[in-house]
Formats: sequence, C-alpha cells, structure tokens
Amino acid sequence: MGVRILLIGNGGREHALAWKLAQSDLLDCLYVCPGNGGTAQEPKTVNIDLSASDFPRLVEFAVKNKVDLVLPGPEQPLVDGIETHFRKVGIPVFGPSEMAAKMEGSKAFSKDFMARHNIPTAGYRVFKNHQINEAVDYVKTCGHKVVLKASGLAAGKGVLIPETTEEAIAGLQEIMTKNVFGDAGSEVVIEELLTGPEVSVLAFSDGYTIVPLPAAQDHKRIGEGDTGLNTGGMGAYTPAGVATPEIMDQIMRETLRPTIDGMRREGFPFVGLLFTGFMLTPSGPKVLEYNVRFGDPETEALMLLLSEEVDLVSVMMACANHHLDSTKISVRSGFAVSVILASQGYPGAYPKGKVINFKPTPSNVVVFHAGTTKSGNNIVTSGGRVLAVTAYAPSIQEALDAAYAGVDAISFEGKTYRRDIGHRALNATRDKAPGLTYAQAGVSVDAGNDLVEIIKPYVRATRRSGADAEIGGFGGIFDLKATGYRDPVLVSGTDGVGTKLRVAVDVGIHDLVGKFIVFFFCAFKELSCLYDTGIDLVAMSVNDLLVQGAEPLYFLDYYGCGKLDVKVASQVVKGIADGCRQAGCALIGGETAEMPGMYSKGDYDLAGFAVGAVERDQILPTPDIAVGDVLLGISSSGLHSNGFSLVRKVVSISGLTYQSPCPWDSNVTLGRALLEPTRIYISQVLPAAKAGLLKGMSHITGGGFIENIPRVLPKDLGCYVDASIWTLPPVFKFLAQHGGIAPLEMARTFNNGLGMIVIVSSENVEAAIAALSKGEGSVYRVGEVTAKPGVEMRNLQAWSL
Repeated sequence: MGVRILLIGNGGREHALAWKLAQSDLLDCLYVCPGNGGTAQEPKTVNIDLSASDFPRLVEFAVKNKVDLVLPGPEQPLVDGIETHFRKVGIPVFGPSEMAAKMEGSKAFSKDFMARHNIPTAGYRVFKNHQINEAVDYVKTCGHKVVLKASGLAAGKGVLIPETTEEAIAGLQEIMTKNVFGDAGSEVVIEELLTGPEVSVLAFSDGYTIVPLPAAQDHKRIGEGDTGLNTGGMGAYTPAGVATPEIMDQIMRETLRPTIDGMRREGFPFVGLLFTGFMLTPSGPKVLEYNVRFGDPETEALMLLLSEEVDLVSVMMACANHHLDSTKISVRSGFAVSVILASQGYPGAYPKGKVINFKPTPSNVVVFHAGTTKSGNNIVTSGGRVLAVTAYAPSIQEALDAAYAGVDAISFEGKTYRRDIGHRALNATRDKAPGLTYAQAGVSVDAGNDLVEIIKPYVRATRRSGADAEIGGFGGIFDLKATGYRDPVLVSGTDGVGTKLRVAVDVGIHDLVGKFIVFFFCAFKELSCLYDTGIDLVAMSVNDLLVQGAEPLYFLDYYGCGKLDVKVASQVVKGIADGCRQAGCALIGGETAEMPGMYSKGDYDLAGFAVGAVERDQILPTPDIAVGDVLLGISSSGLHSNGFSLVRKVVSISGLTYQSPCPWDSNVTLGRALLEPTRIYISQVLPAAKAGLLKGMSHITGGGFIENIPRVLPKDLGCYVDASIWTLPPVFKFLAQHGGIAPLEMARTFNNGLGMIVIVSSENVEAAIAALSKGEGSVYRVGEVTAKPGVEMRNLQAWSL
C-alpha cells in the first residue's frame, strides 16, 4: 500500500504541492483540506470538506483513513500546535512543533534567537503595547531609519516602513494604541532599516540536515514598478541571480546551519520547510524574517524548478523521519516564473464568483489555482489571489514569455496582474558589465593602497643604519656594510603567532555579541589585541635570532585575510613596527594578501621573517659548554605565544570566559591578561652576548624547558632546573589549577615565568647577572649543566604550593 498524505490549505501553494506530490509513485492518495478548484483536478487527489482549524476532527479523519503524513500549508495551524495533535496518535507531520513554529509566530522570539546564536540580522528593540512612550523615544533617538513589525501573525501585512520619524511615531500609534493588527501587535519589534536586494531561501530540514533550494525573489507590491499596497505576493522567479554561489554559501554557513543547530540545541528541533527572507546588504546577507512553511508564490515556481526525478513524497517522509541525508534533492538548470492573477480590488475588498475561462496554454506552463472553487460546471473566483500562472524555460526571458502567454489564455472579470514580474532579473541581465573586475572577485586594490599610506609613518619609525625603512617598492633593501660588521654571518628566522591569534579573535567576538557579527569591529579598547599580535610576531622571530648571538637587522611581515579591513591591518602593522623598534631592527617590507574564500569572515593570519647578523667568532652556542656551567633564567612577561591550544581548552572548562574579570588582576579581563605580548629580549641580552659573557641561550617557546634547553647543549650533556628558585606567576598557577595540569606537563608546555635561559661559565656568573640585570626582566640562577643528557626538573612540588 502506498503513502497517504493529508495536505491542509486551499491556496496556490497547496495546489503546487499537490501537483508535485501526485507525480510520486509512492503516493496512494492525497487528501486536501479544504483544497480548491485546482487541487480537485489532480490525479490521486481528493478535496475534503473539513475545517482546517478543527484539529480533533482532522485527527479523527486521518486515523480513520490511515494517513501516513500530514502536511500543513499555511502557518496558522503550525503556530496553533497542529503537530502536537498528530504526534499524540503517531502520525508524523511535515512541519515544526508549536515551539519551533514560534520562529514565525513571534518576531520578538525569532530576533532574540538570532541574537543568541550570532545570526546576522538588523539591530532591533522589542516593546510591549503598553510601552508606547518608550518606543516613541527610541525611534526619536536611535539615529537610523526603522521598520515597525507586529510581532505576531498578521497575514503578511504586519510590517510598516516609515519614511520619517513622524511617520514612525504615527505607525506605532496605529499598531500599539489603535490595534490595527489586533493581538499580533501586542508586541512590536522596531528594527534598523536594511537596504539591498531581497531574496527568499526555502530549505528542507529534518532537524539535523538542511538542504536549501535555489533563492527566489517575489514581488510584494500590487503595482508595477513595486508601487502600491503590499500583498501576499504578485509573482516570483527562481533562481535569483543576485544570490550568487558565494552568497548562498555564506547564507548556509552563517544562517541556515546555525539556525538548525541552534534550534536543536535549545530543545525545539526544526522539521519541515524553513523559509528565510534575506536582505543582501553591503555587509552581507541578513535575516529579515523566518517562516516555518512553504512560501507563496515562491513554491509555485520552485515546484517547476525541481528535477523530475525528485520524489517530493520521499523527501517529506525523510524529513519527518529524520534521515534527509539519504535523499537526493536536485533542480533543473534554467528558470521558473510565477505570475499571480488577482481579483479586482485586491488587496482590499474584492468580488467573488466571477467565472474563469481557460484557453490552451504553452506546454511548459502550469496554472495553479489559489482562490478558486467549482460552481456547477464552472471554476469561479473565491479569493484575492486567484491563479498562479507558472512556467519553466532555459532562460528567464523565455520563462516570462511563456508565463505571460499563459496569462493571456485566461480571462475573468476584473483580472489584475503585474506585467513586470522578473524585472530585476531582466535589468540585471541588460546591465551586466562586459567583464569582471578584481574588486568583484573580492580584492580591493584601493584598500591595499590605503593601508600602505596609513602604515608608512609606523614603518619610517623603524629606520636604522642600513635601511631607510621606506615601503612601496618590489623589495626591501638593506645595506649590510653600513652596520660596521667586519666578518658577519647572517642569521634568519621565521615564525607566526599560532593559536594565540585565535584567542585574540575570540576576545574581540565576545565583546561585540549583539552589536556586530564580525570579528573585532569596532570597540577601540579591542584594538590593543590587534596591536599586541604584531609585537608577538616580531618577538617570536627576533628572540630566535638572539639565541645565535645575532643582532636583528631587518624584518618582513606577511598578513593574509579573506577581506582586507584597513583598520584591523593597520593596527597589526603598528604593533609590528613598535616590536621592530624595541628589537632595533628595520621593517623594510611585507606582503598583504587578500584572498576571498580562504579565510572566514574577520579572520586573518600572520607570519614574520627576520634577518640578523653576528660576527663569525661570536656565534652561539660556543663549542665549550661544559659540566658545571650555570643556567640563568630571565623572566617572561606572561604566556608569550606558545601553548595556547592548551590554554583555550583550560578556559573552556574553567567556568570562565575571556570577558570574565582576571582572577589575579581584577583591573583587566581574563582574555586581555592571557594576551600580554611576548617580551623582546634584545636590549637586555644582546650586550652581554657581544661582551662574550654568554656561552649559549635557549628561547623557551613551545615545548617548555624540557624540549628547548637541550637544543643548545652538546648531545652528551644535560642540565637541571630548580623550580623552587623563582615564584610561578599567577597565570601559570591558574592554568595548572583549572586544567589539572601536572607540574612536569607544565614544564614541557609553557615558559612558566622564564622566557629565556642563558648559559654562562661559573667564573662569569656575577658579571653576566650584573649585565643582564640592567634590562626589564628579572634574572635568576636556576640550574647547571650536568653530565646526564636531558632536563631534570627539581623541586617541581614548589609549583603546587
């Protein structure tokens, strides 16, 4: 026995669904309640005369007739909880639960959901109808144009777009005082007015998987040129060219996937068809509203665009039974267009009972009934929107020509329709530029030039002998002869900032939740995080040169991003330049790579390349490191730039966030404390190295003491480090405590308060300490070289006290 489906509704959407469902070999019988003059003509389809709002009688009918699936067409039954009634008797519903349907039933509910899940949408405020004075004050002071929305269901008419503040106040009075939208206006959402093209995206979901159909554009206004009153929709076409593959990918990534995941995690998974309206703003797609059912007239066009092999019964059953990923949904190449024929007077009062005459239409045209009924041998009008004349063709122009040929084949008294459906697509085709530009590919040469001009003063500040620190050419020039070296050896190093950069990004995100769905923009206090990453980049590279005894001479940076934001990049380069000044090296060039699609929105990556020089006879380590030589440790400024993968894990289980007050310094947040920039040791240590006081150095980076100190020792020697000599800084105590990290694991992961270890002979200890103590970091005698290879960590229990 095949599948039996109960379809609830009587519009063009329901006829289009019935038309597609009836093509399935799986379908045994389709009951439509109450249906219309068109649904009754489809094979395997029967109209039933029951009230669509009488849920107990519908359940009784479904049980008696062994219905396998219920498909509510309009939103009202879903918002009223029809899914619960059928779930209680074991009949699945292609549609969301009452709670999930609040995504359409309450605009305030859906806006708050979007805010919780960082889904791009317009800024907003919600007011109860007794808060009229507060709402008026808000529109007077918000500083931008607004849209007024009745929070509840208002038959698609609960939105006002005032042009002036006065009109906005009058609109609030209409909704909140005069109750023009009834109970739907008991709560009002005041949104920031968004600008750009609108698109509708309909997507199937089983609560886990979501599969979008091509974007559509509808035509809301009754008059041509998008004039006159708003309607339920006077036509639609799909696919909408403005929704490029890149935009659709962004919609999926930033909105659809987070919506489905968020609803499931909050306990009301979405099953059915999610219909999301978007405004394609200059800053990306933003959600206008959610609908929890098929759109009308988008559905009529989309049903024709679906591939013939798509079995809609199978798709809907897969959604209801939570295995949508096992079903293929594909569409035909080409375009589908739907033109609505309405009654005269719509969307106001209109007559009914007008006889409709049909003549043959082109073979690629399907006429879906909306507001019709059968009267004797005639089909007559019974609604405002009467018919949806829909066509499919390889091009938008061919589809429109066929649809309007179908329009001409139909007549009834007062027939009203728009003659410009699809005008946006046609205009886009006519206005199409002859070729692409680099900017259209997502790369802004102008932004790159602006960045260069902004950072030139920062770069010039790094001038030193050998470099004029001017940028803008093809390569950086450094005059080694001008530095005065007699027998120099060049030393180079490259490094990045690692996952510390991820923490910097996360700190920026959390400060701006509910304001901007991008990284960093634009609380000024967060720009310090960007600046600090620049210093970190220099520090990691030049400290590695220092351990060879080398003086840093020049530095080059690499900055990669998906979209160049000059404000962000300039702060990073400012930090790099200041790091270079601390290290005494010149910033002589770099690469800024804008690569759309390679990075997520707001993300960037950094790498640095440093070159230094050392006299040949002063290269470190020296070959005479011996047992009994002394290890001196120089204090770090904090975590520096290593171990942040573990740091992020610890924070995630600590019960704190990056925005929590820092446990050991209440003047800053935890995130800001963790991001303290890496200490640059050049000015403190290089003079002692040039004076011949040092035998070797080890920069304590990833791997801690255990992995880094052996890199400077002869293979047959080792050392011990006495952990009781210095006090473990609070940041490391925090990580050990909240992460349950054993002391030995701390020693092999973090610097634990010592960012540089230097090795000196026993006779030079006092001189070395005296020379090194002139710098910023504290100096400790922490160990000695031993005859046993490896690093012995002594008195680690001191870190547990």
